[in-house]
Amino acid sequence: MDSMYNENTQHAIELMDDDAVVWGIRSSPLTFAYENFLYDVVAHDCSQKNMNRQWYNNLAPDLKLFFMSAFTNKYHQFFTAPLTRYIFNYMLFFLMLVMYSAIVLTSVSTDYFNLPTAQVFEYYLYIWGAGDFIEELISCFGCLEARGRSHRGYYSRMKRYLYDFWNVVDLLSYILLIAALFVRHLYSDSSFTIARRMFALSVLVMYLRFLEVFLIHRKMGPTLIMIKEMLKDLLKFLFIAVFVIFGVGIYYHAILWPDHRSFWDGNWQNWRIWTIASLPYWQLYGDPNLDSLDGSEPTNCSSNYTIWAADTSVERCSQEDWTVSAVGAIYMLFSNLLLINLVIAMFSYTFERVQQNAEKLWRFERYTVINDYEWRIPSPINILCIPYRICFSNRDNCCLHIFKGCFCKKRLLAETMERKIRRAYRRNFQKVMALRNHNKI
Repeated sequence: MDSMYNENTQHAIELMDDDAVVWGIRSSPLTFAYENFLYDVVAHDCSQKNMNRQWYNNLAPDLKLFFMSAFTNKYHQFFTAPLTRYIFNYMLFFLMLVMYSAIVLTSVSTDYFNLPTAQVFEYYLYIWGAGDFIEELISCFGCLEARGRSHRGYYSRMKRYLYDFWNVVDLLSYILLIAALFVRHLYSDSSFTIARRMFALSVLVMYLRFLEVFLIHRKMGPTLIMIKEMLKDLLKFLFIAVFVIFGVGIYYHAILWPDHRSFWDGNWQNWRIWTIASLPYWQLYGDPNLDSLDGSEPTNCSSNYTIWAADTSVERCSQEDWTVSAVGAIYMLFSNLLLINLVIAMFSYTFERVQQNAEKLWRFERYTVINDYEWRIPSPINILCIPYRICFSNRDNCCLHIFKGCFCKKRLLAETMERKIRRAYRRNFQKVMALRNHNKI
C-alpha cells in the first residue's frame, strides 16, 4: 500500500474503492479493511484521502472553501456532499430534541397538548422518528446502498451493525420512544406518571445519542471513543460486582430477618429482592447504613408476622447480630479498597491504550460516519425521497439504469468502457507493485 501510494497517489486512492471477488466475497480494499478491523489500513493516508474525497464530494478539503462552493457553479456537489447531509441531519436532530424536551416538560398530560403548537411539536417528533428509523434499517440491512459497509449477507450486516456502540444507543432510543407512545395512548392512567417516566427516559437517551455528532471532531472524537471503551470496562466490573453484592446481601437478610418467606408479595416495588441488593450496593459508594446493620428498629416496624405480611407498608423489625457489622466492615474494606481501585486501574489502562492509538481509532470511526452519510438523507426529508431512492439507486437493475440503456446506449457504453479501462489499469498497477515488492521484477 505504501509502495502504490508513493508510486502513483491518485490511482492508489482510486484503487481503495475498486470491488473484487475474493473467496466468494465481493468487497473493496477499504471495505474489507473496515470489516476485519484492520486499523492500520483504514488509518493510512491513502485511505484518509479517499475518505476526504467522499466526505467533501470531490470539493476542496477545507471547510471555508467547501462552504464557499455553495455559491459557485459547484453548488450541486456541495448540497449532495456527505458533509452537508451530516450537518443538516444534526440540525434537524437538534430541532427535534428541542421540541421533544418541550413535549416532556409541558404537554404529557395537560391541556397544553391540545394547543396547535404542542401538536406541531409532537407530529414533528413522530415524523422524524419514523424517517430516522427507516435510515437505520437501511444502515442495518443495506437495502438501498450502492456501496455499503458490507457486501455479505443480511445476517453479517446485522451483526456488524449491532457491534457498533452508537447503533445500540439508536435502537434503545427507538424502543423507549415506541414504548412511551404505547403507554401514553393505551395505558389508562389519569396522572400519566408511567408515560412521563418513559418519555423522560427516552429524551435522556436521545441527548446521549446526540453526542455522536462530536465523533467526527479530531479532538472530541477520541474522548468519546475513550468513554465508550471505559463503559465496556465498567460492564465487566458490574458482572463481578453483582455476585459480590447478592452474596453479601443474602447474608445480611438471612441474619437480620431470619426465615422471611414473603419475597414476592405485593407490588413489584415492594419485592424483598430490592432490600437484599440495596444495602451492599450503596455500601459500594461508602454509605455504611449502620442503622440497618446494627438491628435498630424503625418506628413503623413490627415483629408480628400477620401484621407485616398483610401490610407491605409495615416493615419487619430486624434482629441484632454482631456478625452483620463485622461482615459489613470486611465487605466495605474489600469493595472500596479493592474493587473500586480495580475499576480505576482498568480505566487508567484503557485511557493509556486509547491515547496511544487515538488518531488511528478516530480515523477508523471517521470512516464509519463518512460511509453512513455517503447515502444517508436527513430525517424527515428522507421520507419524501424514498420513491426516488428506490427508482434511481445506483444498482444495475434500477429504472434509471434501464432508461439509460434504452435511450443513451452510446453514452452508457462509453462510460462503462472508460471505467473498465481505468479499473484494468489500476489492477495491473497493483500487480506490478506487488511483484516489485517481492523482487519478482
